[in-house]
Amino acid sequence: MLSKKSTITLVTLMTATAAFISGCGNSATNAGSAAPSNAPVKATADSKQPVEFNFYFTGSQNVKDLWDTLIPMFEKQNTGVKVKPVYIPSGTGAQPTYDRIMAAKQANKGSGDIDLYEDGLSNVTRGQKDDLWDTLAPDKIKNLASVDEKTLKDISNLAIPYRSSAVVLAYNSDKVSAPPKTLDELYDWIKKNPSKFAYNDPSTGGAGNSFVATALYKFLPEEAIHNSDPSVEKGWDQGFALLKELGKSVYGKGIYPKKNQGTLDLLTSGEVDMIPAWSDMVLEQVAKGQLPKSTKMTQLTPGFNGGPTYLMVPKLSEKKDAVYKFLDFVLSPEAQGVVVDKMHGFPGIKLSNMSKEVQDSFKGASEGFRSFNIGELDKDMTKRWQSDVAAQ
Repeated sequence: MLSKKSTITLVTLMTATAAFISGCGNSATNAGSAAPSNAPVKATADSKQPVEFNFYFTGSQNVKDLWDTLIPMFEKQNTGVKVKPVYIPSGTGAQPTYDRIMAAKQANKGSGDIDLYEDGLSNVTRGQKDDLWDTLAPDKIKNLASVDEKTLKDISNLAIPYRSSAVVLAYNSDKVSAPPKTLDELYDWIKKNPSKFAYNDPSTGGAGNSFVATALYKFLPEEAIHNSDPSVEKGWDQGFALLKELGKSVYGKGIYPKKNQGTLDLLTSGEVDMIPAWSDMVLEQVAKGQLPKSTKMTQLTPGFNGGPTYLMVPKLSEKKDAVYKFLDFVLSPEAQGVVVDKMHGFPGIKLSNMSKEVQDSFKGASEGFRSFNIGELDKDMTKRWQSDVAAQ
């Protein structure tokens, strides 16, 4: 999310805003469904206690800092609702949260006391198959109308991408004066500048995963990036042959760092001059002086994929009306401004709904973003990459 310092570094970053949060479904029995979704919920003498719901989320410290800011803002405006955050630090494993929701459903025990869940696209798709998520609609969440309709349709209105980041080409402008503009130009640059480009193991971070997926789908029809049918894998051969060939020219003639931070560290140290990276990580680290000021970003044509972070409402939650109130707040321009400032990423609602200052900061950053949704095929992709590329 762009702070004033970080907007300076957004020279050629071309990305699109992501879609965002939703919430609908059956009315909760004790959440005050009579009030309009955008009306603050106030505690009354009759209610005595506010409706409390459990919100499970994971991520780095900046994600916790975000919710530590937004939740008190919401509760101040809605004294009738209390949000109980359950933070799972990044790397400690968020999978048990999904498993808990699924196990509760199978045991006829509702949602397992989990009323709101934050996670990535893979668990949105997985939950769709397991019939876990509530279908979200504007009649329950007024500000859902501010979210891009195409993005919501891509996930069948089962989640809200409340913030987003795109994978871009990050480079040292002191060493690279004319960065590649297309995928073919990038691959040519890698071959002509051996060991000066790196991407991380795709199973350890989204930036490397994006680089691999973009190479594979370069040779497939555009609509394939929204297809999770296993038959698509038959078209991967040409892409894997390309990645294997590039392996001779990447950092260390085939060394693939772990995690997104691994390649950023190589860029910081000057060991490489160019990497695929998440835009929010680059912006944040440039703003903090962790990356050199010479670091710039650009998007390619066709673009790398990016990805929102999603909020999902378990279908069997008994607190859905209270959750809808919270989601409506998160989608407000006020809350989205906090998302932009603290996360150095893109807002979940359309830029036209944001302040002029925020809109101006994203000028030139709304093109090129592609949203991949290949579901479970991602696991097959990383597994084959390990054998066909990394093992060579």
